[in-house]
Amino acid sequence: MKPAPLVEVRGLRRVFDVSPPLLNRIVEGKPRQFLTAVDEVSLTIDRGETFALVGESGSGKSTVARMVVGLLPPSAGEVTIAGVSMTGRAAANERRRVRRRMQMIFQDPYASLNPRWRVDRIVAEPIRAFNLIQGEAAIRARVGELLGFVGLHPADGVKYPHEFSGGQRQRIAIARALASDAEFIVCDEPTSALDVSVQAQILNLMRDLQDRLGLTYLFISHNLAVVRHMASRIGVMYLGRVVEIGDGRGLFTAPKHPYTRMLLDAVPDLAHVGRRREPVRGEIPNPIDPPSGCTFNPRCPYANERCRAEVPALLEGVACHGYHERRIPTGPPALAIDAPAIEAPAA
Repeated sequence: MKPAPLVEVRGLRRVFDVSPPLLNRIVEGKPRQFLTAVDEVSLTIDRGETFALVGESGSGKSTVARMVVGLLPPSAGEVTIAGVSMTGRAAANERRRVRRRMQMIFQDPYASLNPRWRVDRIVAEPIRAFNLIQGEAAIRARVGELLGFVGLHPADGVKYPHEFSGGQRQRIAIARALASDAEFIVCDEPTSALDVSVQAQILNLMRDLQDRLGLTYLFISHNLAVVRHMASRIGVMYLGRVVEIGDGRGLFTAPKHPYTRMLLDAVPDLAHVGRRREPVRGEIPNPIDPPSGCTFNPRCPYANERCRAEVPALLEGVACHGYHERRIPTGPPALAIDAPAIEAPAA
């Protein structure tokens, strides 16, 4: 019998009120405006796996990440982690126990670290907040161990964040995430602000730590090469909805949704020079006034009247009327995945 997933997200929805101030609305005669950033997102993440969310900017990936870790309350839906509902009526002590085991790594490591604190204090903060270790000597020893885990020296603990490079600062952020003995880590574009060579080092470090410590990742990224290197399963988001979910290899070799195919066709690949590709059409519609039916229909070459009128359900891992009606032709993969996307030794 397959064990229960570590993370379950059901019907997650987030609506933001983006209306002008009341006086402006009265004077200009405008109604209130609402933006649906996330709509009916459901997914599961098994223990020890890396689940990636990809999509263009504005697709709702980071909003999902913030709702999963509790930084943003959902407008509807439920997040369950290790069997405890984080959005329901679970006991406060149960939610606190689970929160200790989940952490988040942000896109900009410098912005996520307190510039006025030394590194040893930054890394030790979760230990003190959750009262995990007693005694300053034991805390200092644990901080030194964590810095060693991420490729830094324990003596670096006396320095401030501005004394490190971008890659080193992200290592500090990873050490802080591990300080609470986390088992589930949400990574929101953790390498997009780094150079390519440094990205490889950080990604290899994260994979090594996952193997050593049994970590589970929710990985947010728009970089398909990074996702191909990291993820065991992938969810593709478009305008707040998940349009396709599949395993890492299957999604790159046989994409099913037209939007996924479009994303892959947009990636330069010398192995497929001369192959006809589907050009990227248009831009993401205004999320305040999205298209009716399937929100991808204005950009989809296979859209018909049903697509413009009816929102497709996520069936068999794909939310597309054209796919289920067999109107979308199959073709060769957009990316070759025989070789690793990134090859660099972990530093």
